[in-house]
Amino acid sequence: MSEQLAGTDAEQTSAAATSTEATAAATYTVVADVNVRSGPSTSYAIVGRVSAGSRVTIYCQTPGQTITGPLGTSNLWDRIGSGRYITDTFVRTGSDGYVAPRC
Repeated sequence: MSEQLAGTDAEQTSAAATSTEATAAATYTVVADVNVRSGPSTSYAIVGRVSAGSRVTIYCQTPGQTITGPLGTSNLWDRIGSGRYITDTFVRTGSDGYVAPRC
């Protein structure tokens, strides 16, 4: 019985985390063309590209390689999808810090 209860608690915790991530996600404008990487560094594979003027949803942010871009220098990377990261220095968030939960 306690194993079933623990599973239920875990499911509720997982659902709450997913709900929090979805609620916290916001959309921002990309200011210049930028490569989408599979992780938070230019050493990760390019998995796509986002064009200047596009809107992206930031689900979470994580520290990674420090990059200098059109909006300054930062080590913050924005997760815009599963296995999809762009440097925060190309995204107009209105902040130099975190605007989304940490990944």
